[in-house]
Amino acid sequence: MKKWPTVAATTCLLCFSAASPGSDTFNALPEARKRVINQWVSESFQASTLSPDQQAEELAWFAHTAKPLEGLQISVLSENLTTHRYESEVLAKAFTDITGIKVTHDLKPEGEVIRQVNLQRIMAAKGRYDAFVNDSDLIGTHARTGWALALSDYMEGKGRDYTLPTLDLEDFIGLSFVTGPDGKIYQLPDQQFANLYWFRYDWFQRPELRAKFLERYGYELGVPLNWSAYEDIAEFFTVHVKAIDGERVYGHMDYGKRDPSLGWRFTDAWLSMAGAGDPGLPNGLPVDEWGIRMEECHPVGSSVERGGATNGPAAVYALQKYIDWLKGYAPPEASDMNFSEAGPVPAQARLPSRFSGIPRSRPT
Repeated sequence: MKKWPTVAATTCLLCFSAASPGSDTFNALPEARKRVINQWVSESFQASTLSPDQQAEELAWFAHTAKPLEGLQISVLSENLTTHRYESEVLAKAFTDITGIKVTHDLKPEGEVIRQVNLQRIMAAKGRYDAFVNDSDLIGTHARTGWALALSDYMEGKGRDYTLPTLDLEDFIGLSFVTGPDGKIYQLPDQQFANLYWFRYDWFQRPELRAKFLERYGYELGVPLNWSAYEDIAEFFTVHVKAIDGERVYGHMDYGKRDPSLGWRFTDAWLSMAGAGDPGLPNGLPVDEWGIRMEECHPVGSSVERGGATNGPAAVYALQKYIDWLKGYAPPEASDMNFSEAGPVPAQARLPSRFSGIPRSRPT
């Protein structure tokens, strides 16, 4: 059966041998190719730990090793996010210019990406795309079905000559999330959604607000250390402050529109933030962060009655707080927004603080 890489061709599908110290690979290239490399290094790749000369030499090896593959066409699919737009518009063109391998990097909504992955997996035949950038949530599917190419096997075997010798896998954040139960790496981390808390430092430092908060709640206004403190802050700004500098403010932001993003609003990782799931790597064993009990890499139950945690006390608490905070402290339009629509709202400066993001990896 044909195996399909889940690694984006624009960046890592073909990682060619790096230049050895003192080599003159760059100087051996045709003048036109050298100009192309110099242009990319000087105009687009300034932010690097390598010097321009080191970059040029390494990219020269890309060009040199790819020479037998010139004219090859590769199609990649990923979700339409800013990171992947950069890959599609900049990195794909750079890879094509430097190697002569034509890369087409399409962007679609996340649901379409998953649909296409499943379509090609079920058909077990060549589809429209050669590589995907998809969430590490699919690592179990990749490992169990045998459909996806195990990159660790490829890099040690048939792909050894095309793998960058200086590629240090330990440099990647979240490598455990893309490693299957069989110990093989199926994806390379490409971007991550960070789980974070941000707040308006200037508002939190205003003497009149600090005094008012202390009087009402009995402790200093500051970064919350638990859920109840976050709720106090949300209530304070929404119900008691109401307006700052003449503008209506709200103490919380979220989204509630019926949308795929509302699903992973909880699984990634609101439930586990409240305590659902078990300790253990990578995602909790035997009950993972989604509240699903796993046995030998297979889901066997999600409810408490079946050994899971999706309707356990922590999950119920998390869901109830989501509902209460959305209805009580978020702007009224939030309930009709999805993830993408709600994301830019904090930039409007009407919110003092917010839990934001989802801790998951989107590997190539």
